[in-house]
Amino acid sequence: MLSKTRGVIAAGHVKTVEAGCEMLRLGGNAFDAAVAAVMASFVAEPTLTSAAGGGFLLAHTQDNQNILFDFFTQTPQQKPNGRTIDFYPVQVDFGGVTQEFHIGLGSVAVPGTMGGLFHVHQRLGRLPWAVVSEPAIHYAKTGVAISEFQTYCMTILAPILLGSAESRAIFAPEGKLWAPGSCFTIPDLADSLSYLAAEGARGFYHGDIAQKLVKDCQAQGGYLTRADLEQYQVMERQPLMMQYRGNTLVTNPPPSSGGTLIAFALSLLEQHSLSQLAVGSREHLQLLANTMQLTNQARRDGYDARLYEPDVAERFLSPDHLRTWQQLAVNKWGSTTHLSVMDSEGNAASVTTSNGEGSSYVIPGTGMMTNNMLGEADLHPQGFHQWQENVRISSMMAPTMVLRGAQPELVLGSGGSNRIRTAILQVISNLLDFEMSVEQAVGSPRVHWEDGVFNLEPGFEQAAADRAEFPFNGKLEHWPQQNMFFGGVHAVTCNNGTLSGAGDPRRGGVVAVC
Repeated sequence: MLSKTRGVIAAGHVKTVEAGCEMLRLGGNAFDAAVAAVMASFVAEPTLTSAAGGGFLLAHTQDNQNILFDFFTQTPQQKPNGRTIDFYPVQVDFGGVTQEFHIGLGSVAVPGTMGGLFHVHQRLGRLPWAVVSEPAIHYAKTGVAISEFQTYCMTILAPILLGSAESRAIFAPEGKLWAPGSCFTIPDLADSLSYLAAEGARGFYHGDIAQKLVKDCQAQGGYLTRADLEQYQVMERQPLMMQYRGNTLVTNPPPSSGGTLIAFALSLLEQHSLSQLAVGSREHLQLLANTMQLTNQARRDGYDARLYEPDVAERFLSPDHLRTWQQLAVNKWGSTTHLSVMDSEGNAASVTTSNGEGSSYVIPGTGMMTNNMLGEADLHPQGFHQWQENVRISSMMAPTMVLRGAQPELVLGSGGSNRIRTAILQVISNLLDFEMSVEQAVGSPRVHWEDGVFNLEPGFEQAAADRAEFPFNGKLEHWPQQNMFFGGVHAVTCNNGTLSGAGDPRRGGVVAVC
């Protein structure tokens, strides 16, 4: 019961979870726990997130405020002429599938993570910053055991992690990548976090860290200037809200895309009585495939081009626009991590952070690898270097909550690039339509439709026999085992006053009731 616990947290590593739990034990709230856990993840999940990346935190406060803190990366204010840009491709092998990413200083967008953490803590936290940052500093100094999952990530991202001397010093100090169980330390990051504990966010955006980053960008082919960092702003947004089967969905609004597309897909699913279907049946898979296909079509049909227009989500989710698609419905890797927290006071935090794949450039002496958000093809559909200056980059990240009677019932989110929204969609449907437990909802096999391919995890083998009955002429791809390709949903719930949660086994997920 609530009186016996301080809270619950689900995240991608045991040390990430422990940092959050420690804050709850010390009398902190869900926001102290979330901020401490994110900083701990810089050490415990270093391939997925970074102090020089970006993210979002969706907050529900005990007095029933819903706030979306947007601290995602920003495009630079200008594109310099006549200067060679350090921007180049690398090939990353995911085991049978090779994907191209672009890295280098020219791929670095304005980081937002540290500004966001300080902002959230100042607005909603309770404990002193020195206390909240201590677990991450301790981990960076004394080390965290490398998990099997992090070893897997390092192996995949080896071309990036080994791409510069500074990065090799962190990820391969003895000439090869860390092995599972190795004690992974980042002493420079411990010093940087201690410096920021004394200087605050200004230390990152105006102080020594900013000066080092800007100096190298200007000398070695990056875009960032002092003005880019000094003028970066964390934005508080009104979350996007919709109804689904009597519950209120609260999620990430534009200019990010993921939340709106989840809301759109749920609006299509709501036309059907999913509870009457068997999970994984031909009819269930047909409906999921059709919903994902139509959502992608609707996205291409003008949504992306209007991302920065006022009221774009309201128009996209309007009854008139939905009606057309509802009638039709009736008739890759992503270096991202997520954590969810609820406390016994009624506060909840859903926070997703990312470093892209990382740029391979480490800010000298800081232990902070910078993001490569300007080199992510998914984030720049118009082409590289065609981005609009000085705007918040759109993201598929979608920290989400489901409220029942204005109180958080489910807090969740996911990593996984374009798979974020389909992973969240399926977990919500598993819980609300099929009344699964949170462990079943997160652990059940998933599907994902994109670019003419319907990807299926084990458990849907019968789909091969029903190939001709799916609503597209593409390919069925049966994966041999559950995989991080299908996201990493870390979720917590409050059910009749009892807090519980589930960490996604696809990404080494851990949950703890504190």
